[in-house]
Amino acid sequence: MAAERIRVGIGGWDFEPWRETFYPADVSKKRQLEYASRQLTSIEVNGTFYSTFKPTTFASWYEQTPDDFRFSIKANRFATNRKVLGDAGESIERFLNSGLSELGEKLGPILWQLAATKKFDPDDVAAFFKLLPKKLGKLKLQHVLDARHESFMCEEYLKLARKHKVATVITDSEKFPNFSDITGDFVYARLMSAKSEVTTGYTKPALKKWATQAQEWSDGGKRDVFVYFINGAKERAPAAAQELLRVLNR
Repeated sequence: MAAERIRVGIGGWDFEPWRETFYPADVSKKRQLEYASRQLTSIEVNGTFYSTFKPTTFASWYEQTPDDFRFSIKANRFATNRKVLGDAGESIERFLNSGLSELGEKLGPILWQLAATKKFDPDDVAAFFKLLPKKLGKLKLQHVLDARHESFMCEEYLKLARKHKVATVITDSEKFPNFSDITGDFVYARLMSAKSEVTTGYTKPALKKWATQAQEWSDGGKRDVFVYFINGAKERAPAAAQELLRVLNR
């Protein structure tokens, strides 16, 4: 049960080096999502950070993927790359109503990524959290904040995030804060330290440790866990995700 609530994936599905390291030669570009979604259990969509997608696009993703697959969607940058987060109401509404509901039950967490220069302002962050709706139509929403400035690593932020039940990105990056505290009712990890010289991105002992950590986060299947291999040696991300899934399912 614990393993079933741990989802593992990568960022996107269209990356040219994956034509050599992940996709079989007979899988066309049009079928990449179809294939990737059957090798992994979730994908973090980053394109939505830069562009606004149409409802028909989200509907197409729904049709191409298995019933138990989940998408994590990165919120549009106009909602988060701003001096005052509390003024993002219109941008948040526009993003959420762009067609996300077409994903139905396959809609996983919404990732709100802040700029690395954005410092923690308790009043502004509180105002922003209040703008995040709990539902989109009948769909329950899961929100996660990617706080990239070290000023967020304080008890005041953790208390605020827990109050609003907003998860905080956990990472192993040397560039960004490495949170270890759980602030939401699910856990969201972005692993960013894969190495090109390692076939599976991370060594197998390292992946076993992450599997153990994911199981601890899941707490016997009581909590959803999302683990994504992002950045680092991106060409190794699919292999890392597949190996972690193998370890979890043994």
